[in-house]
Amino acid sequence: MDIISYMKRFRKYIAGVDTMVPLHSGRMATAINFDNAATTPPFVSVINEIVRFAPWYSSVHRGAGFKSKLCSDIFEKSRYNILDFVNADKEKDTVIFIKNTTEAINKLSYRLCNNHEKCVVLSTMMEHHSNDLPWRGKFKLDYISIDKSGRLSIEDLKRKLAQYDGNVKLVTVAGASNVTGFINPIHEIAAEAHKYNAFVCVDGAQLIPHKQIDMTYKDDGYIDFLAFSAHKMYAPFGIGVLVGPKKAFEEGDPDYSGGGTVKIVTPYDVKWDVPPHKEEAGSPNLMGVVALNSAIRTLKGVGMKNIEAYERYLTGYALQGLKTVPGIILYNGDNTRDRLGIIPFNIEGVYHGTVAEALSQKSGIAVRNGCFCAQPYIQKLLNISPKEIQSYMDSPDVPRPGMVRISFGLYNNLAEIDTLIQTLKWISKNKSLFKK
Repeated sequence: MDIISYMKRFRKYIAGVDTMVPLHSGRMATAINFDNAATTPPFVSVINEIVRFAPWYSSVHRGAGFKSKLCSDIFEKSRYNILDFVNADKEKDTVIFIKNTTEAINKLSYRLCNNHEKCVVLSTMMEHHSNDLPWRGKFKLDYISIDKSGRLSIEDLKRKLAQYDGNVKLVTVAGASNVTGFINPIHEIAAEAHKYNAFVCVDGAQLIPHKQIDMTYKDDGYIDFLAFSAHKMYAPFGIGVLVGPKKAFEEGDPDYSGGGTVKIVTPYDVKWDVPPHKEEAGSPNLMGVVALNSAIRTLKGVGMKNIEAYERYLTGYALQGLKTVPGIILYNGDNTRDRLGIIPFNIEGVYHGTVAEALSQKSGIAVRNGCFCAQPYIQKLLNISPKEIQSYMDSPDVPRPGMVRISFGLYNNLAEIDTLIQTLKWISKNKSLFKK
């Protein structure tokens, strides 16, 4: 069976996949969601699992009732399901539950190093703000450069690791860009970082629902820390994950303190609990954990290699169609290797926000436009001058340059892409109707 026929059966796995939305014409149309890089709709299996589990919901940890014991057991065992899904070291690593990838990276930024003045963090010029801003003001932060196509420069990574000569504490990179979809060679990056005794953190938010992640890998290419969000993997119930060595969280105070983080409290002193519990203040989001575990089971059932192959096919099909749209500008080329199903573009002469709105109003197509919380990367890709950047800093409410982004999920199909291409051709043909 070919990959198109195989994956076709899984469209029904998505809640709301055939929802009708109103168009500008007054007609109704089946919604087309090409905004999966921002968040994904839930799996039907996830919704069903939440409903099935709801009568058993109770407090987690220290409860004496049957339901509480059951919930505590589910909550703790889920950590091992997640460790298995990313092939982490079950003896060395732990899973810390938080709200999302952003909180995970912020948590790590508070636990990374005691002597901040001597610790160097290497991020990259292609990062989401969530893997850039948390490091600012805490460490000496430097950025690995990108080449003209927007891909990460491994040579610059090597130069900077040698330049800082052992002072780099962490190299933190996106597993894949949320702007271009470019997949970074995380194991090669890890091997280089480990030569200098630096840790590696992978922002896996974009990568994890589309491609298998292997934290242990081989030799020195293992991943120390991995952060990701369930809402990008068909389980939007407010849970995120930070995977990393237990040892990294043993010393020092947690960034959030309160119930669940302690063993003993007196009026004068505190004895913190062991990781991961000391890092999970307050009542945990058990429903989110249940949803995430259900999503992982469904993803495994579909097969991560099947998802990767299918979305690569969709990307190639879309790129061929997009190249027939007059005036289109593509920003990440037409190579489907080493990239996810994310395609940023503009239509010459039409403002990116106008294109996005027209797609929604004319055909019910949801895309994203702007800078995608990766403004330095967009500024590089669009060759925006420092003077122009400063002008936007001085007048932040002025419309800014950006792109339109389409991003695929395992449920999208060729007919939806055909509708996208037809609508973009109409926009391009009628660009005189729009003011840029």
